[in-house]
Amino acid sequence: MLIETDSDGLVLVDTGLGMADLRDPEERLGAEWVAFAEPGRDVAVSAFQQVIGLGYAPQDVRHIVLTHLHRDHTGGLPDFPGAKVHVGDVEYRAVTDSAAPHHRESLERFMAAHRAHGPLLTPVSADERESWFGIQGVARPQGMECELVLVPLPGHSAGHSGVAVRDGVGRWLLHAGDAYMYHGEIEETPPLSHPILDLVQDGAQTDVEARVNTRDRLRALRRDHGDQVTVFSAHDPWEFARISD
Repeated sequence: MLIETDSDGLVLVDTGLGMADLRDPEERLGAEWVAFAEPGRDVAVSAFQQVIGLGYAPQDVRHIVLTHLHRDHTGGLPDFPGAKVHVGDVEYRAVTDSAAPHHRESLERFMAAHRAHGPLLTPVSADERESWFGIQGVARPQGMECELVLVPLPGHSAGHSGVAVRDGVGRWLLHAGDAYMYHGEIEETPPLSHPILDLVQDGAQTDVEARVNTRDRLRALRRDHGDQVTVFSAHDPWEFARISD
């Protein structure tokens, strides 16, 4: 998700796979992961090329906000080396503090190739007193004036967050990252998952109970505030086609 702002330049939410990843995925992403995920290799779909295609320069991306630090969300960091990178403090500690829960697996999934250039990682601390549509403990990145908040959506990773931003016409967009993989999980009763996308979630999630609680929180958010908030996830192509119309 790319956000145009008057005060903060371009803000990119997650980066997808980077230019170098798409040219040499096995070397940069790991052969086992590539064999499982079978990522596309067209550099035209990279965030870098899409930013250029919109008429901007890559350096116009001044801020990157990450839902979490898995390889398919951080690959484009080297393409925007001057951007300040905001990530929730729990997720940040998971890759920087050897004593943090899930440190080893978190660091393994934040690929060395994506951090070799020294990204400007900046932890965003949650304020337990502040809520967003009843969800407590949201966080606001420092040094940004646009109305954007990190919303705690734990379970998929150690400190997984959603990113909520005003859409310019009074509604909120909530990029829920990998909190769920298929729209039926938050739209259908009972929740309906997708057998292939379930394999992705099952192989990545760090806390099943927390992830299910997050899913149910998003179901309630959509039910109670669907007139004010549009929720979407990172991996659902049907959902993407619908919100892109």
